Amino acid sequence: MTTSRRAAASLEAGAGRASRDGGRGAHEQPAVCDRAAALASLEDRLGHAVEASGSDDEVVVAVSGAELPRAVEAMTALGATHVMFLGMDLRGLDPDGGLAVEEVLATPGGPLVRLRAPLSPERPSHPSLTGLVPAAAWDERESHDLFGIEPSGHPDLRPLVIHEPIEGLPHPLLRAPLASCEPRPPRPFRAFVAHGEGVYELPVGPIHAGIIEPGHFRFSAVGESVLHLDARLFYTHRGIEKLVEGRTFEQALAIVERACGVCTVTHATAYSRAVERLTGTEAPPRARAARVLLAEMERLYNHVGDLGNICAGVGFHFGTSRLGWQKERLLRLNEGLTGHRYLTGMVAPGGLRLDLDGAAVTALASAVDGIDHDVRAIVRRLVRSDSFMGRLHGTGVVTAATARRLGAVGVAARASGLATDLRVDRPTDAYAEIDVPVVTHATGDVAARFHVRAQEALVSSAIVRELAGRLPDGPIRVPPARVAEPGTSTLAGAEGPRGASWLWLMAGRDGRVERLHLRSGSFADWPVVAAAVPGNLVPDFPLINKSFELCYACTDR
Repeated sequence: MTTSRRAAASLEAGAGRASRDGGRGAHEQPAVCDRAAALASLEDRLGHAVEASGSDDEVVVAVSGAELPRAVEAMTALGATHVMFLGMDLRGLDPDGGLAVEEVLATPGGPLVRLRAPLSPERPSHPSLTGLVPAAAWDERESHDLFGIEPSGHPDLRPLVIHEPIEGLPHPLLRAPLASCEPRPPRPFRAFVAHGEGVYELPVGPIHAGIIEPGHFRFSAVGESVLHLDARLFYTHRGIEKLVEGRTFEQALAIVERACGVCTVTHATAYSRAVERLTGTEAPPRARAARVLLAEMERLYNHVGDLGNICAGVGFHFGTSRLGWQKERLLRLNEGLTGHRYLTGMVAPGGLRLDLDGAAVTALASAVDGIDHDVRAIVRRLVRSDSFMGRLHGTGVVTAATARRLGAVGVAARASGLATDLRVDRPTDAYAEIDVPVVTHATGDVAARFHVRAQEALVSSAIVRELAGRLPDGPIRVPPARVAEPGTSTLAGAEGPRGASWLWLMAGRDGRVERLHLRSGSFADWPVVAAAVPGNLVPDFPLINKSFELCYACTDR
């Protein structure tokens, strides 16, 4: 039994029904699906042989736009789950290139299956996948905004990213205007509002009373009871995917890493892994171990801070202040370890940009152990407070069925009983050498998300102590093994504090970025927040929202 599993087993956080055995025993897992099984299922459903390329762990399958729904049905029948849907404009890279879409699904224990469909340049459209994969709803709206690709039959095609039409630039990610793409007439965003006797609207944001990023939430309520929540984000859309086009892999790293200020290791790691896959590069052992240590430090300070934020959601200032101080202690450890409180500028393609401070690594295990002890004591006092836990139990419930349908990731998924974690499901770097327990809970409410986050924080501290004591010596970075071939593409993911973040990367000429798409854990979970609120009281929304504690920045990008 490893240090991390011992820490999880000995946790005294009052979690009750929480499972720390990986969550696999209580939830039936689909059979493992390999490349051959995936292709056989596709050919059986489509009725003809398919053209496939790629590797055993990532296969690209060419389908027509009309066949896309049937191909998705074939994969979901095997237990595959939605990873991302994206549009692309390949004109200029390939003489025969045009517009295309790609639906990426993760098969259980098998490859990522990328279903790529070319589209007509005259009228780029495809049947909407939202009915089959509700988690693709925002992806399709985003592709429609940025490329003008029409998902026929989509139930809600309101603007998502581009709130108002841009003069002379109707679809900003197109390389050149399409004949069918005329500037869209200005149209206001219309929030969904429930109607009926006694129903009223309550708009909140996008400007808030606190120092937080902008988001607009429109409640339809009767008295204090919420009937519907319509969330509107992307007020801070920075066009990161456009900014990295044509930049070298090294130049693009700084932009991708800063998609979010508190998920820097997560995004830098996903990006670096994608570059390494395109260039056939393997980071050296010291870098692989240090990446995991940094990722767990990032998870640790986020989880401890987020536990304090849940306390703030009910005005329980004891927990807010005490846990806020523990987060500050962790940020100071980060600074001593890397020179940056939020671990920016460390992870890079080929390994690490900078090495860890030797003296700080030596002292890290003891320092984290002290913080671990204090966090346990604080959480123990919180769960013994009936008034505090009474506000958490039964609030903001997300059932396992809803979490699965909407593609929840991270704490949001595991608190609803879904044992999903990239550190275990698709381990990379030093995670393949570490026993990481997947902490799950069955109730799906704020209390469940509190317990899962508390237990995961202690697991992370155990992993940090374990790695700090055996970090291997050696180089921290290697050069690319080869130049990426133009037009080749790949995916890489990283399990961050808010769940799985996935990055899709296509190489251009001279080792530059041709196309990049980042789908963060926060992007995946915002629709889950909207589903968790109806049936609760309006004053419960801050608490529910803080129990997810999602990022606006890496959602908006």
